Amino acid sequence: MAQVSISDVVVPAEFTSYQVENSFVNTAFYQSGVAIRNGVIEEQLSAGAMSFTVPTWGDAGETEPNYSDDNAAHIAGTLKVSAYPQVVRKAFVNQGWSVANLAAELSGSDPLQRIQSRVQDYWNRQMSFRLIASLNGILAANVANNSSDMVLDMTGTSTPNFSAYAVINAAATIGDRIEDFKCIAMHSAVYAEALANDLIQFIPQSQGLPLKTFRGLAVVIDDGLWYGGTAPNIKYTTVLFGEGAVGYGFVEPRMGYGTEIFRQPSAGQGGGITQLWSRANLAIAPLGWSFADGTLAGDSPSLTELATASHWTRVSVSRKQCPIAFLLTK
Repeated sequence: MAQVSISDVVVPAEFTSYQVENSFVNTAFYQSGVAIRNGVIEEQLSAGAMSFTVPTWGDAGETEPNYSDDNAAHIAGTLKVSAYPQVVRKAFVNQGWSVANLAAELSGSDPLQRIQSRVQDYWNRQMSFRLIASLNGILAANVANNSSDMVLDMTGTSTPNFSAYAVINAAATIGDRIEDFKCIAMHSAVYAEALANDLIQFIPQSQGLPLKTFRGLAVVIDDGLWYGGTAPNIKYTTVLFGEGAVGYGFVEPRMGYGTEIFRQPSAGQGGGITQLWSRANLAIAPLGWSFADGTLAGDSPSLTELATASHWTRVSVSRKQCPIAFLLTK
């Protein structure tokens, strides 16, 4: 039986289309409605420049309305709906795998599907890593520059652990928009504590596993939500999200190939090595926050740079226009 090779099962254009179409879609962040694919962002990712600006629209205001009368000399004034420029930073990313890394997939019954899934899982994890890093940067920036108005820190109190009371008070930082929150993301250690305290409910789904919820909020578990400290005083970050709190885009590169198969015949003392390369332009844009380049080590912000406070600036004047809240617990 002839051995299946990457070039036998991977058509680069179709493979790239699959990766672009399905990026982030099967993650909990997307399925809970937190992360929304944004067409404007994806259009800009296919254009030039390292970053671009999208408008963040303010509220219509709460000014008392005009009162009508029958005097023609009374001319009513109008209000202005403001737009705040939100800077979104692009990242130009790639990764490669050798045939040896994909040997198990090539030997399976459906090698194309297996390879697609493996590469897609990689990019899904990277998108989640970049989202968590961005949230860590925004948390630090909010503490440094916005009087921690999006943060409830319980770690220095007499009740430092995760609780329903703490979550409600963290959500209350957004005021009368408290019911906008639809999702809660937490570390697995915090989830285990909530589960042990019967704070997690499970809603049956027509397909797949039951949906995990906390007080009606969809639950996302991610071990990147670690704030600092060492055992037994580790601090965890729990994040509340409104629907559409994060916009994102994932497209194939404007120049070059999204998927490329490369054969190096001289490698391995002439035995040859085949490589599969996947490339993308991507961006993550938390609502109401701009990315400030400052000093970057390369052409794209790293995870460490995304998590740095100095790279984030809140452009929405009102706290209520940022549908994210942070809870810090032990």
